[in-house]
Amino acid sequence: MPSTEISVPTISSYIFELLEEKSAQYNRPDFIAFDPISIPHRFSKKQDIEIMGFWAAVLAWGQRKTIINKCLELSALMDNAPYDFVMNHQDSDLKQFLNFKHRTFNSTDTLYFIHFFQQYYRQHESLEFAFSSHLKPGDITIENALIGFHDLFSNSEHFPTRTRKHIATPVRKSSCKRLNMFLRWMVRTDNNGVDFGIWNTIKPSQLVCPCDVHVDRVARLLGLIKRPVTDWQTAIELTASLRQVDPNDPVKYDFALFGLGIEGFAK
Repeated sequence: MPSTEISVPTISSYIFELLEEKSAQYNRPDFIAFDPISIPHRFSKKQDIEIMGFWAAVLAWGQRKTIINKCLELSALMDNAPYDFVMNHQDSDLKQFLNFKHRTFNSTDTLYFIHFFQQYYRQHESLEFAFSSHLKPGDITIENALIGFHDLFSNSEHFPTRTRKHIATPVRKSSCKRLNMFLRWMVRTDNNGVDFGIWNTIKPSQLVCPCDVHVDRVARLLGLIKRPVTDWQTAIELTASLRQVDPNDPVKYDFALFGLGIEGFAK
């Protein structure tokens, strides 16, 4: 399902300077504490970072404080050692998850996530392969990685139909905000200490900008998006615009757009 070619506006010097300034302002360690990315930052083991980063991204809707609290609750249920729990839990240990809920994410979804992680990590050292193995030579974006991961995640006789809504795919025209955010965390690398950069088979240039409500609104005000709806092609359009500013690392400007949105830019 290749993305169609799109035309993008020329980035003015004002927008370039604004994006650079705000990226530098928000891509800093003091950003971490108030963002869901603080959850994987509580861990040092690669698999713990992946598991809790993935969960924090999937649960990332609503107020950031609530998201963080629900992720802390989930981590505590796994004795704050998610990889060890996933690999070594007994069936009786799963009963404590029956009351876990965040918005439409409930215990059925939680238990399947644990099942998926266990089955996957029994065969692979890192969650990276679940995405990167679906990329094709010459892929400009992570579109095929997202499609392949969705299919892998749902390819189980134990997969609950209701859980499908929590794992987006470009095939359903979703902007895939949460998965794009998770991949930004895992793939991007710089000296600022916010994103982890622990994966190396996906290039930062292939990442797609997460389109949350703040990013979407600011990007439209700046003329970076023309598409009237917010879907996968919108995320591709935004990323193509940002690629004009930095073709090697376009998604670093997620920090700028999100930060401007939080500030109430041009309300």
